[in-house]
Amino acid sequence: MNKKLTTAALQRPEVEEFRNQEKYPIRVLLDDIRSLSNVGSIFRTSDAFNVREVILCGITGRPPHREIQRTALGATESVDWRYEQSAIEVVRGLRKEGVLVVALEQCEETIAPQDLEFASGQEICLIVGNEVNGVQQDLVDISDVVMEIPQLGTKHSLNVTVAAGIALWEVFKRIRKSRGEE
Repeated sequence: MNKKLTTAALQRPEVEEFRNQEKYPIRVLLDDIRSLSNVGSIFRTSDAFNVREVILCGITGRPPHREIQRTALGATESVDWRYEQSAIEVVRGLRKEGVLVVALEQCEETIAPQDLEFASGQEICLIVGNEVNGVQQDLVDISDVVMEIPQLGTKHSLNVTVAAGIALWEVFKRIRKSRGEE
């Protein structure tokens, strides 16, 4: 029989230990995310994938907020985050630092998540946009690459948290492989 692991058996770090451990070179930029539940879910996913930072921009809600906490389940305390009004200014600054900026969007020229190429140790910033309008065109224009998750159904997009999770999982796997952590 295959028994479920208890929480204790998972041996997860305590919040302070997690905050002090080396982070993967990944940032997630949330631009104009309307739903506080989506914000909380992306914090929780960022915790799971050891993300360096979540950057909240525009109208995106900020902790502490009950609706964010409901889905984040404490991840707003474990994951570093900051708020900046202008996503454009943040991205311009990150590009100057050599960060690979990846917009998660449907555009004319895109790559699938598994085709993203980056140097070992290179920092990546994944931009996730508004639930209705997606990543604003000005951000797409200054991104290094646009990633699109292939879909075969009748709906034109995935929920923003699901899309972010798929993209982060692919980046996470590739970083672990490059570090020999698989």
